[in-house]
Amino acid sequence: MTFRARHLLGIEHLAPEEIRTLLDLAETYVDLNRRTIKKTDVLAGMTQINMFFENSTRTQASFELAGKRLGADVMNMAMSQSSVKKGETLIDTALTLNAMHPDLLVVRHQNSGAVDLLAQKVNCAVLNAGDGRHEHPTQALLDALTIRRAKGRLHRLTVAICGDIAHSRVARSNLILLGKMENRVRLIGPPTLMPPGVAELGCEVYDDMKAGLEGADVVMMLRLQKERMDGGFIPSEREYFYRFGLDAEKLGYAKDDAIVMHPGPMNRGVEIDGTLADDINRSVIQDQVEMGVAVRMAAMDLLARNLKAARGAEAAGVMV
Repeated sequence: MTFRARHLLGIEHLAPEEIRTLLDLAETYVDLNRRTIKKTDVLAGMTQINMFFENSTRTQASFELAGKRLGADVMNMAMSQSSVKKGETLIDTALTLNAMHPDLLVVRHQNSGAVDLLAQKVNCAVLNAGDGRHEHPTQALLDALTIRRAKGRLHRLTVAICGDIAHSRVARSNLILLGKMENRVRLIGPPTLMPPGVAELGCEVYDDMKAGLEGADVVMMLRLQKERMDGGFIPSEREYFYRFGLDAEKLGYAKDDAIVMHPGPMNRGVEIDGTLADDINRSVIQDQVEMGVAVRMAAMDLLARNLKAARGAEAAGVMV
């Protein structure tokens, strides 16, 4: 199995064959997670620390469940009560944790690049659970697995990503991954929610849902990230839904078998019609949640293998 990475900080540095390796392994964990006995000892004796500087019910629960099903000792740090709140720097926090000899560190942080900085200071494998507006790699990977299972392939598809592109690390990671796997990516949203220079990222840009969704195989809606907005990016939520919210009429512009996705949490009636979100014939939103656990299990499994190999090589070098 080809997977060389020491950390999972983003999609940008993963080769297509590494993405396929991770997704193939995740498929085996989908099967495991559907059994009565869901445990394995892949990470037995290893310690996983989850550090979430930003709240996230889905991602944190998914990583915690993934680690426990793999047999790791899992610790969730309460960052709202940590020494960081008392003025300790991120680097000092990293050094303190490193002295405890963890094996896997899962980090979610509000600042872009913070997770990469931590990874430079520790001797364990680091997984990025979302950093600022930079990336959210495991979300893109679970989206990829969901698409591959629903459409039977992960190449030469037309994927429309709709909504708040400017503030979305999910959009960025998906854009990179889908591009690596030879898909046609369209970004749809109001100009105020498009990042500058977006057209240079190898995608098509639309501010009209009808034109953007025409012939799409996959329709991926994004949450309006109001916590990252500091101005009037949209006239009103009602107007936003009228123009860019997904309903049955707008979905009609896409292919008849197009699937509907959303990373969650959803704002029903703002980004997506509630009835459509619950339509088992079109929506794969709950499948995304299920695939999240399997993908994170696969990611930690592969990183743990590389970590063990590196430690083994280091020990052999010391002995020599």
